Amino acid sequence: MEEHTIVLIVGAGPAGLATAACLAQFSIPYVIMEREDCSASLWRNRAYDRLKLHLAKEFCEIPHMSYPADAPTYIPKDQFVKYLDSYIERFDIQPKYNTAIKSCTYDEGKECWISLACDAATSRVVMYKSKFLVVASGENSAANIPVIPGLHDFAGEAIHSSLYKSGTAYSGKNVLVVGCGNSGMEVAYDLATHGANTSIVVRSQVHVMTKEIIRFGMTLVQHTPVNAVDDLLVRMSKFLFGDLSKHGIVRPETGPLLLKEKTGRSAVIDVGTVGLIKKGTIKVLGNISKINGNVVEFEDKKESSFDVIVFATGYKSMANTWLKNGESMLNNDGLPKKEFPNHWKGANGLYCAGLARRGLAGIAIDAKNIANDILSSYDMHRCETN
Repeated sequence: MEEHTIVLIVGAGPAGLATAACLAQFSIPYVIMEREDCSASLWRNRAYDRLKLHLAKEFCEIPHMSYPADAPTYIPKDQFVKYLDSYIERFDIQPKYNTAIKSCTYDEGKECWISLACDAATSRVVMYKSKFLVVASGENSAANIPVIPGLHDFAGEAIHSSLYKSGTAYSGKNVLVVGCGNSGMEVAYDLATHGANTSIVVRSQVHVMTKEIIRFGMTLVQHTPVNAVDDLLVRMSKFLFGDLSKHGIVRPETGPLLLKEKTGRSAVIDVGTVGLIKKGTIKVLGNISKINGNVVEFEDKKESSFDVIVFATGYKSMANTWLKNGESMLNNDGLPKKEFPNHWKGANGLYCAGLARRGLAGIAIDAKNIANDILSSYDMHRCETN
């Protein structure tokens, strides 16, 4: 079976939905496909219960639709999902669910993208021919778990944070959280407040901020040089939290906003974890060297036994497994070669949305850029064929 469209969008998370809505504003035909049975599956199925957007709502909208006037400043997960459902309805977005992309190849002779997709319900393979291809499958499409000697034979339960929902089931258990980003810190807090004996592996330097400090900084940086804003934010953090290095948390030399701009690494928004670390309720540990049974050995030669390990070690892009001519845009990790804000466009009508590690604000920028660029090419193509 063969289908033709102007634009093929792979992925119906926030990036794919935003791109679809922006294309719809220009009446540009598109098809959007999604391997899961729903939109935004990461938010619906792979996020812990207490999750809220870490940034204020004004930095977390996707194009052409604001949050309801009575929405809280920091949107809970379930309300964000409702926002996306309303977005789908408003822009009449109709993703082809349970449709997994198998390969996308650019045909030089026909000057189009040839994409093969499998319908999970029927096992039928459909060929799509499109002038443009948008990779919106996300930087979080597959769980990333580090290789650790002995992990395969760990005697307890080892899960990725995408499978973690609540600390209720872990009361009284010895739990190790690996990773000190926002997910790791919040999961550690959730576990500790539900009665788990909680430890966290802090593997890298990290800025710790409050959501109010970050909101203040993101507002101020629109009118003030980033270095000056970063200096102020670090001073505010030091005043509030004190010297965290004696607790095993070391602050990077580069300021929080510049670090995000240069590397995509976010500051940790504290939800109460730091207070529990200071009290000793949550123990901070160094890198793991190996695992033997249920005993974890650390690089400083300390050993502790654990019932559960939760890996809050992030995700990885899987775009390179199916995109066969993406070298103009993506590196070997399936992420953009070019730095933000010039990352979103490749050769031969290839684009990516939501891969720049800039959150929902970055997704909004990508979607608008892609739609505007496609519009200019689409209008030119229509003029040539008329």
